[in-house]
Amino acid sequence: MQREAMLGRLAGGSFDVIVIGGGASGLGVAVDAATRGYRTLLLEQCDFAKGTSSRSTKLVHGGVRYLQQGNIALVLEALRERGLMRRNAPHLVRDLAFVVPSYRWWEGPFYGIGLKVYDALARKLNLGPSRHLGRDETLARIPNAQPEGLLGGTLYYDGQFDDARMAITLARTAAEHGAVLLNYVRVVGLLKARGFVAGVRARDEETGEELEIPAKVVVNATGVFADAVRRMDDTDAPAALEPSQGVHLVLPRDFQPSDTALMVPHTDDGRVLFVIPWHGRCVLGTTDTPTAGPVLEPRAREDEIDFILRNAARYLARDPRRSDVLSIFAGLRPLARASVSEKTKSLSRDHSVLVSATGLVTLIGGKWTTYRKMAQDTVDDAASIAGLDDVPCRTERLDLHGFMARDDPDFPAEDHWQAYGSEARAVCALSSREPALAAPLHPRLPYQGVHVAWAVRHEMARTVEDVLSRRTRSLLLDARAALEAAPAVAKLVARELGRDALWEKEQLESFAALVKTYLPE
Repeated sequence: MQREAMLGRLAGGSFDVIVIGGGASGLGVAVDAATRGYRTLLLEQCDFAKGTSSRSTKLVHGGVRYLQQGNIALVLEALRERGLMRRNAPHLVRDLAFVVPSYRWWEGPFYGIGLKVYDALARKLNLGPSRHLGRDETLARIPNAQPEGLLGGTLYYDGQFDDARMAITLARTAAEHGAVLLNYVRVVGLLKARGFVAGVRARDEETGEELEIPAKVVVNATGVFADAVRRMDDTDAPAALEPSQGVHLVLPRDFQPSDTALMVPHTDDGRVLFVIPWHGRCVLGTTDTPTAGPVLEPRAREDEIDFILRNAARYLARDPRRSDVLSIFAGLRPLARASVSEKTKSLSRDHSVLVSATGLVTLIGGKWTTYRKMAQDTVDDAASIAGLDDVPCRTERLDLHGFMARDDPDFPAEDHWQAYGSEARAVCALSSREPALAAPLHPRLPYQGVHVAWAVRHEMARTVEDVLSRRTRSLLLDARAALEAAPAVAKLVARELGRDALWEKEQLESFAALVKTYLPE
């Protein structure tokens, strides 16, 4: 998957479907449309998964809190999609055990019954049965759990994944099925013919070239930016979204040293909080804070950081402090708009497909776990509007790029290799042909030069940030280490792309400014 080759394919005439947005929603739509045989183009203004789709809680889950709210339909759909996602991308999705600790006599039965319902709703796609744990087994599973007053816990299972790597996997899957995908191409307007949307006007952000690209239907899958695209079609379109900010803190693994996650059932705002092992670190999150509007780089507020530290400390024997934080990342949820009196934690994560009077198709709401079903519903409507051949959805049993079963004897042991699945051996082999690429990027990071070269050559990485934030997860795992690794990465990327020293300097300045927003003040 190379950008220059993709640009060359734009000259092939009009498309059946143009997808605006390269996050979970847009990439899912591109995979669905391309696998149905529709000529598909996806345009992303920045990098794939630059926004919320690389800043999730890293869970593939049915949504325990939605069960508590009584939204059975959403939980049923999400649990089914959780199972399909695990089946279609086993190299990216793994089972993760969770423990809900009990400090009051009634909590064990209360959570136990609720999670048995969760198991039952998952049916044959359940990942594992929930069960009660005694005090000793709870501490064995969660060594850093607050021992004072602990009575036991309830064990259940959900899924875990690497969101940004899933996004790249979807992009490559779509490309394998004939889709054209371009990052750093911004849609600046919509083309219309006889009063209907008939394509897009776009600008290549690398060259400044203006493009006019016709299509039979345009899908707006831009997440929290969906209203801005809707207003390209209709300047008076009412707001359909009410974004909410979620913040996560990344700590050293010794704050939860086992392979089991902790679910904190009671927080100050009534949400649950997770303490999750991920890529050799520990992720704490998330918050749910109303935000005024969408931005590309949301920044954690001080009260959000304090909220996470305070609520996690109630359940951990060793309290996390600001000085322990390796990285902070924030994302915006594209929640469907409700009355202004509702708190965002109560807004629906259900998705909706909106169709304007001029035929613009907009996907709003949803979450990573249900990306496939969201795409199916969207392409069904888009195909009908465009008069495309009636082709059924083909993604329920679609092996995603790099598919590799976890019981395969060659399945990689380390997290940072597993994300490549069947390609892991080819990535690793680069160091045999080019020994300089075997050098580690940083002592505190698990990546090597081969990961950088592969990202540029095969995954359309264009910047230092693309490599350190999304092709590898260095920025999230240890922001300071990522900053220290940046000069070496800039040299590698510059060599691969044919950039000069000035480009390297600008990249390092830009990345240094970004890193500041990932660290506590």
